[in-house]
Amino acid sequence: MNRRLAKLTRVTHKWMGLVLGLQVLFWIAGGVVMSSIPLEKVHGKHLASKVLKNPFISSDYRYKLDSILARINSRVQRIEFTFRLDSPTYLIRTQAGVRLFNAINGEEMGALSQDHIEQLAQRHYLQQANIRHTEKISDIPLEASRISGEQWRVEFDDTWSTTLYFSPLTGELHTVRSDLWRLFDFMWMLHIMDYDERDDFNNPLLITSSISALLFTLTGIVLLFQSRWFKKRR
Repeated sequence: MNRRLAKLTRVTHKWMGLVLGLQVLFWIAGGVVMSSIPLEKVHGKHLASKVLKNPFISSDYRYKLDSILARINSRVQRIEFTFRLDSPTYLIRTQAGVRLFNAINGEEMGALSQDHIEQLAQRHYLQQANIRHTEKISDIPLEASRISGEQWRVEFDDTWSTTLYFSPLTGELHTVRSDLWRLFDFMWMLHIMDYDERDDFNNPLLITSSISALLFTLTGIVLLFQSRWFKKRR
């Protein structure tokens, strides 16, 4: 090999090693952590039930649905027979938003109070711990960024700081988060090198680093073939 080319290869290999060393460590560490944690635990299935079984039957929905629909001016998109705490409800999705009605007396239902949300959180929660903190938030944190609008955030005083996010109106449990999920998410961030939204697997930084890692490997192979040890073995 030309001496100038050999020198350029060595310099390139060293600089690639310097730049990539830390990121390769992150890739390996992230892979070890993420492959060691079962996904069902990451999603908190052992911490909280995402959906509760509806205790009501069709005969419990006594109020005439037509009477309720007559009060709605916006176009109806979907009707669900559901429940909230101890009441059967009609959940009606319209172009203007979601409305909830008591299926026994036909009254429109407003937002849940903090006491009601905490009762609901205890029903979803599968472990034994007290509620540490409850608050209604409109500034949604990154860990629950896939939901929008106001949410009730309920945090439990357990090992993993289990946190549940509820709809203020329907009481639907949107998201279960814990320190286990946060650890996984942090490692995922390091792994895909998306330090903002943490969901872009094709970001320029990751592509650049992957190409650099390939160059590092190729130059290492070239240098191996030019090493004294290899020549002696040959």
